[in-house]
Amino acid sequence: MDQPARIGRYALVRRVGAGGFATVWLARDEQLDAEVAVKILSDNWIDEDDVRRRFLAEGRFLRRVDSPYVVGVHDIGEAEDGRPYLVLTYADGGSLADRIKAGPLAIGEVVKVIGQVGSGLRQLHARGVLHRDVKPANVLFRTDPAGDRAMLGDLGLGKSLETVSQLTMPGGTPAYVAPEQVMGDRLDHRADLYSLGAVAYAAFTGQAPHGVNSLGAVMRIDAPPPSMTTLREDIPEAIDVVVRRALEPDRDRRWPDLASFLTALDEAHRTGKIPADLVPADREAATGPGALDQQTQLGNADHPTVAASADTAGATSAAGTSTAEAKSAAGTASDTDAATAAVEPAGGGGTKEPRRTRAWLVAVVLAVLLAAGGGYGGYQLVMSRPVTVIAGRLAVDVPRDWNQKAVATDESALLVSTRTDEWQSTRNVPGVFLGVVSAKALPTTSAAPSGCTAAGSTTGEFGGKAGVTFEYRCADVLIRERFVQISASQLLRIQVRTGDPDTLAEVTDSATYTV
Repeated sequence: MDQPARIGRYALVRRVGAGGFATVWLARDEQLDAEVAVKILSDNWIDEDDVRRRFLAEGRFLRRVDSPYVVGVHDIGEAEDGRPYLVLTYADGGSLADRIKAGPLAIGEVVKVIGQVGSGLRQLHARGVLHRDVKPANVLFRTDPAGDRAMLGDLGLGKSLETVSQLTMPGGTPAYVAPEQVMGDRLDHRADLYSLGAVAYAAFTGQAPHGVNSLGAVMRIDAPPPSMTTLREDIPEAIDVVVRRALEPDRDRRWPDLASFLTALDEAHRTGKIPADLVPADREAATGPGALDQQTQLGNADHPTVAASADTAGATSAAGTSTAEAKSAAGTASDTDAATAAVEPAGGGGTKEPRRTRAWLVAVVLAVLLAAGGGYGGYQLVMSRPVTVIAGRLAVDVPRDWNQKAVATDESALLVSTRTDEWQSTRNVPGVFLGVVSAKALPTTSAAPSGCTAAGSTTGEFGGKAGVTFEYRCADVLIRERFVQISASQLLRIQVRTGDPDTLAEVTDSATYTV
């Protein structure tokens, strides 16, 4: 990408980051003589009104979060070519992830950083927002006269569209995500508390708790991580107790809120003792804005259904998801393995079921296997049968061995894949993406993905709707992309990737959108 001289009144210095959704530049505000970060929408989104609206709305929302410990939005504008941009606080001190790579931080430094980030999180929670991807890479530093200041960054629409498996997704980043976030339970601020505890653990010890690298592995966590004192001898026992309580898999056993955790951590650092008079807060307060009700149900053993309906507006604003994910195929995903999951809107009708236990999940999986004939033969039989995944008005049949990793976003996007975290970056990952995009006409041409050759296109009707299908042959995968006109201003985009031609056809033809 050629570097433009300026964006608006901001003179560009160098590019500091880029993704499929936006590019971030270090720039200088010549009027204020200050360094800033300018995030500008990528040019392939310029005609997407929905993306533009959400991009700007997220910027205006973050502008109202008044905390020195959250990366701020200082200005919003439009470049000469019509693309919107946000002017953000520039973090000149790198990230906490960079510092942890050099080894564990000093104890006092960790307490300070966690206190600052926790303060920023409390401000977000007060605005009804769950971050859902608190991790060292999202803790940024800015140099102040009094020293480095930690800020919580990478929040909102830009992040959720650029980093497929990380923020925001119901899943999160495996090493730092709360178990209930993966399990599909109702989310509240204790999910962010767990993640902050995991960040503290990593900063104190130099390594993330548990060492998990997949969302499925998070589901199997049934105890706090090993004592930090086994990894670092000078960690006070009181600090170890405080941090490990934040990392309880059962959120009812954690600190009840961020204030309690931060107070206890500070007290443990100053006195070497855990506050004995710390009274747990009202746990009912944990069901605040942005929460999701998520339940697990067992479908038909021959052809089960995985249903995922969109969350409430509050949760959607926290996740920052939109139909932009449909165009970029950057949807995020939760890992439900062989169990089936139904996600209902927060505050919906019906009686709330008790929290699922891991033993129950294992029993469900075993029940499915036994129903299919038991043993490895039963496993093979189960894995050969299709699963219908439903997300609002979207539905698709997929092979079971695609792991049923699915997420709905505003009823406009659905991704099911063996490795959802690599879907956008790795071409040969098997899976299917469905998304609703704004367009008044079907595309007449489509560029082949890098390293692939076009294998022709066909037009026709699909479910009584006009559509066009493009096919590509790559060295390691077959790709089929279909666009169907579902309304005067919307298309359903279907992209399937697999090495098996029969699966390619079956999955593509099974995709539907209910008007």
